Amino acid sequence: MKKKISKIKINSVKKNIKISLAESCTGGLISSKLTSISGSSDYFDCAIISYSNESKIKLLGVSEKLINKYGAVSKEVSLSMAEKLLKITNSDLCISVTGIAGPDGGSKDKPVGTIFITFIHSIKSQKKIKKTYKKLFKSKTRCLIQKDCTEFVLDKIIDCIN
Repeated sequence: MKKKISKIKINSVKKNIKISLAESCTGGLISSKLTSISGSSDYFDCAIISYSNESKIKLLGVSEKLINKYGAVSKEVSLSMAEKLLKITNSDLCISVTGIAGPDGGSKDKPVGTIFITFIHSIKSQKKIKKTYKKLFKSKTRCLIQKDCTEFVLDKIIDCIN
């Protein structure tokens, strides 16, 4: 993982890219990994850990109606989290993560391990690119689901900044 973080740092600094995150089910794990090496302040701008619905509403400005209609674990809420984060930070790459890490809380439609991850950036073009992934991490524990999600996000950051 250190190699991934170093690659993110080198490419982000070289291209003057600032990264911000809005994390829910990962509880700051992605941010922790991105800031685990010296010099991370050169590319890491902000992290908002909006775990509860209330914090998504109050800290990020996600619409309560949107959460009530689609659920906190949804493409719509993930997209809104990233869009609101972009307005707050104006970072070059904004990422949001919302999901069900388990072991409880899953349903037939959204089983444990369901996570929505949104990336908004304009790194390779003038136009903002918005991409939301729906992932089902089938790891056996909460910790492993969070870790697998973190690995996925780090890999996608590398894809975005290369």
